[in-house]
Amino acid sequence: MRLDINLASQPYEDARQFWLRWGPAVAGMGILTLLLITLTVTGWFTARRDRATIAKLHEGISQRDAIRIQAEEFLDRPENRTTRDESQVLNQLIERKAFSWTRVLEDLEKVMPARVHLVSINPDLDEDNQLALKMIVAGDSRDRAIELARRMEESRRFASTKITSENYAQSVTGDTEKFEINAIYIPGSAPPPAPAPVSSAPVASKTTPVQAAITKVKAP
Repeated sequence: MRLDINLASQPYEDARQFWLRWGPAVAGMGILTLLLITLTVTGWFTARRDRATIAKLHEGISQRDAIRIQAEEFLDRPENRTTRDESQVLNQLIERKAFSWTRVLEDLEKVMPARVHLVSINPDLDEDNQLALKMIVAGDSRDRAIELARRMEESRRFASTKITSENYAQSVTGDTEKFEINAIYIPGSAPPPAPAPVSSAPVASKTTPVQAAITKVKAP
């Protein structure tokens, strides 16, 4: 009869089997921890840089606001009010002269959905000296007016587009809805005129669908 007596003070443990079983998991946890620490440190430095950039921008805005307030106070003086009013009138005249009906109608034609047409348009300068358009459009569906407002907002030529009112309107053309849409027009640089082709044949006049649909135009 054989008896195995273990006289060791600590129980026997197979370290090799332990590391073979748990080594990959421990290594993965170590790599994940290192990655999280790296991301945390990188995010902290990025946030610190962003805070410095934001603080610098706020400082620049504050300086420009101070300059604007000083300029407004200078122009509000009694001896300068006449010059201020004259300059505002001149700026409005320049903006109105730069307004091009052809460009506006061409830009509207690019975003106008099917079965929607322009009834009237009234351009004017708002308080920020921007070209504000007040338009009346008609169609057979409210969804098409919403689509027009969405297309105008996505365009680079219109901003702050919104439908301000809508009315039911029955007409011989089949229109059932009439909408008032306000938007800010952003004119682009005019392309250079193309040379006209030389031809002896008579040239027929061409009218775009938007121009043909206008029944009422209010000049500025």
